[in-house]
Amino acid sequence: MNKGAKRGVLGLLVVGIVLGIILWGGFNTAMEATNTEEFCISCHEMEENVYEELKETIHFTNRTGVRATCPDCHVPKEWVHKVVRKIQASNELYHKLMGTIDTPEKFEEERLVMAQRVWKKMKETDSRECRNCHKFQSMDLERQDSRSADAHDPHYWEAVDGESPSKTCIDCHKGIAHELPAGYDPAEDMAAQE
Repeated sequence: MNKGAKRGVLGLLVVGIVLGIILWGGFNTAMEATNTEEFCISCHEMEENVYEELKETIHFTNRTGVRATCPDCHVPKEWVHKVVRKIQASNELYHKLMGTIDTPEKFEEERLVMAQRVWKKMKETDSRECRNCHKFQSMDLERQDSRSADAHDPHYWEAVDGESPSKTCIDCHKGIAHELPAGYDPAEDMAAQE
């Protein structure tokens, strides 16, 4: 290979690296821009419905000033899981464009199905996003009522014979940050967990 060809290959390689860095940076910038509460409530469906409910909970206002935002609960922190969640969110954009939940009435009609989808995902991930903030090791079980302390006791959550725990945060804490949907039946939930 002559000198001119080598320079051409080297130049092409440099251009490729620079373009790769720019594209990667743009991708990450876009992903982080869509990972903010401001982005989440930029559509009126979220701002007028679930965000208003969140503002009435301990996850929004509390004595310590620690506050959970939409992405804290609904977007994984780990990069691979975050990318998967963002790809899944494209379905939500489709429904936004189709007007599936663009009125409070339509939102309420779909609310139970949407909630069940989120609960199922949280169950599958062992409530991973809850555990970003809530750690069993940091809980003072003596300051909890006995029912909560029994449920939070770390031994209760240990895997049996190497299997995943059968219960996770979302099993007991549905409705903690948003209202429970009309038609939700806790008895059906309890039966499904047994």
